[in-house]
Amino acid sequence: MSNGILYVVATPIGNVGDLSPRAREVLSSVSLIAAEDTRHSGKLLQMIGCNTPMLSLHEHNEQHRSVELLNRLQNGVNIALISDAGTPLISDPGYGLVRELVAHGIRVVPIPGACAAIAALSVSGLSTARFVFEGFPGAKPNKRRERLRELAHESRTLVFYEAPHRLQETLADMLDAFGAQRRVALCREITKLHETCYYETIGELVKRATTDADLSRGEIVIVVEGVPEAESTAIPLAAEQVLFTLLEDLPAAQAAKLAAKLTGAPRSELYERAVKHKSAKQ
Repeated sequence: MSNGILYVVATPIGNVGDLSPRAREVLSSVSLIAAEDTRHSGKLLQMIGCNTPMLSLHEHNEQHRSVELLNRLQNGVNIALISDAGTPLISDPGYGLVRELVAHGIRVVPIPGACAAIAALSVSGLSTARFVFEGFPGAKPNKRRERLRELAHESRTLVFYEAPHRLQETLADMLDAFGAQRRVALCREITKLHETCYYETIGELVKRATTDADLSRGEIVIVVEGVPEAESTAIPLAAEQVLFTLLEDLPAAQAAKLAAKLTGAPRSELYERAVKHKSAKQ
């Protein structure tokens, strides 16, 4: 018996009209749908008249479900994977499952569609030539601030997701890491009734977030301008990783000197990054 296929199906992030005809066909033709939240996805399936059985696959049961779904696929069953909204695996469950299936030679087929990160980037007015998707910057303040400082010299456009109840804190941390004049596009409730995009500097958005009640509601994507290439002092990720490992046991100056020898990255920039890293952890 030949193996089944896993279809990774993008679902709407708001407007049901964004579900593609191909996605509808796949969801109706497979034998099983693995959904992040079966109650949430059940409403979508009901809207499109799809009666395919579902089971849950979320962050708490993904490891167990992966074994079960692999077994079904190896027995010729075709399965669709969906998340609550948007493209599965993009800040949603599914990576562990797909990794396991690829390792076992199971065919995994993408059914493209909505993705909040790409939708926001496309209307941001910021460079789309090169960009970095950072997902959620982190719920813990210290880790969030440390990561934002590490990105301060990134020349590519940065794309973040954020929960509305953390938005004011995150914008304040971005102000500290990126400066008040960095341009930002903040998009909320994309494709929904109250879709809004703000095109401002970080400094302006920090002020707005304290007075605009809409910014405490809805799904939010933050697109941040990268620094110009001429001003960027970014160092290779591998060099940064070496530096941070050395900093666990060495002072900033020694760690920077040794990391420069090992990686060839500029010692002065490594030292500057080391000092910032140490300060962020204090």
